[in-house]
Amino acid sequence: MHIAVITLFPAYFEGPLAVGTVARAVAAGVLDVELVALREYGVGNHRQVDDAPFGGGAGMVLMAGPLTDAVEGREDSHRVLLTPAGHRLDQATLDHWATLDSLTLVCGRYEGVDERFTEASIDEEVSLGDYVLAGGEAAAVSVIEGVARLLPGVLGNPASIEIESFRDGLLEEPQYTRPAVFRDRPVPPVLLSGDHGRIAAWRAEQRIERTRSRRPDLLGEYPPRH
Repeated sequence: MHIAVITLFPAYFEGPLAVGTVARAVAAGVLDVELVALREYGVGNHRQVDDAPFGGGAGMVLMAGPLTDAVEGREDSHRVLLTPAGHRLDQATLDHWATLDSLTLVCGRYEGVDERFTEASIDEEVSLGDYVLAGGEAAAVSVIEGVARLLPGVLGNPASIEIESFRDGLLEEPQYTRPAVFRDRPVPPVLLSGDHGRIAAWRAEQRIERTRSRRPDLLGEYPPRH
């Protein structure tokens, strides 16, 4: 899979791309990440990429011209603008993107981007959540990692993808490992019973209870739609 990132700050990605799941995906040859410096498409001697908004107001707006030039020739790629105005990123979206051959992530900055660019060149607008960051770079890193772990051969145990949070509309159950007692807190006895039926039933119950207490909004989607 090829992911292109249109950004004013390519250096932002140097650390995240070099470690963990993303680095394994790149080393395995199933992921290629291209960092595209928006400044290279800027206007004039100063490589201008932003200007004051028409109608007045605080802040600056990324210009349509440099953004359009940066994504030109990427019509076969699914082009995503990372912006607080987009729909909230969810697991279903990452699952879909992981099936694509090419994804282009455009990192918004400042007060936003010229709407004419969005209308003409963007296929989907996505936000990490209901809050505002300085730019879309943090969201792009999240997308890259979220997609990379879904690619073939990246995770040591592919089955772990199928039993994690949000897969069945619920949060994942609590997890425990050695020792069996830590600072007077024991592991739930059922997990030490060796009874796989009881363990499966306990985990199913815990998923529902944890979701009810922490994310009751998700229960509106349970059982999941098919």
